[in-house]
Amino acid sequence: MLERSHIQSTGFHNIGPVGARTGFEVRIRQPNYRSSRLSLIEGVDLVIDGVEYPAEQSRIRVGEREYSHAEMAEETVVRLYVGTFFTVIVPKVGGLAPGVHHVASSIRFRHPYFPPEFQPVFVRDARHATIILP
Repeated sequence: MLERSHIQSTGFHNIGPVGARTGFEVRIRQPNYRSSRLSLIEGVDLVIDGVEYPAEQSRIRVGEREYSHAEMAEETVVRLYVGTFFTVIVPKVGGLAPGVHHVASSIRFRHPYFPPEFQPVFVRDARHATIILP
């Protein structure tokens, strides 16, 4: 079951083998009020404990497929439906320390029915989330 917050606590963890972590993941609930194509997400910027992780440095996983920032812009078939999630994969040598972290996200959406001067639309969220394993 997805949580009300866009940032899901059940998807916040380090990746890579123990002792050689390669980064971390943050699960994001699709926050739009209607479904949207993946290409309409310009990126997801993260701030973890005050450290910025820009969208251009991360990858997005939808289902079993990962997309770079550039690949997302070209993907016009994959849709994110209301009530689904995607995962932001951030490279960071060593991952994050176990414990409670302040996680903030800023998702840049484009809406095809909004005038260009009002784009992108920013959807922001923040919460505390915990990484349990080192």
